[in-house]
Amino acid sequence: MERFEEARRCFLQALRDLRAAGESLRTESYEWSSFQSQKAAEKAVKALGYALGRTSWGHSVTELLEGLRESLPEAGSYLRDSRELDRHYIPSRYPNAFESGYPALYYDVEAASRAVECARRIIDWVEGMLKRLGVKI
Repeated sequence: MERFEEARRCFLQALRDLRAAGESLRTESYEWSSFQSQKAAEKAVKALGYALGRTSWGHSVTELLEGLRESLPEAGSYLRDSRELDRHYIPSRYPNAFESGYPALYYDVEAASRAVECARRIIDWVEGMLKRLGVKI
């Protein structure tokens, strides 16, 4: 598959994931919103990697951004957001990530709202980069 088409497919799913994160936030599923935000940013950054002709592996948004810094130094501007998002990858889903209880008990509207905003900033940047590269979104 052509790299721009793969980038487009991945980015469009990132947009859907971000929308789902907003819907989960509105229904007070804060842990799920946080996870969806992380996945949205991950897919967006992978899309940018594909557009640049790279293969993107892994689930850490931070590591994916670090891998782009050599060719796109501005990727470093989003590391604070990516670190915030990566914190949600495991504990938002697994009860045994905590001593007791389950993920929903440890997430609140503030945490989920921050995650959605972090993902939105990364996705907005990626969208601009994809358009500059000529990816049709």
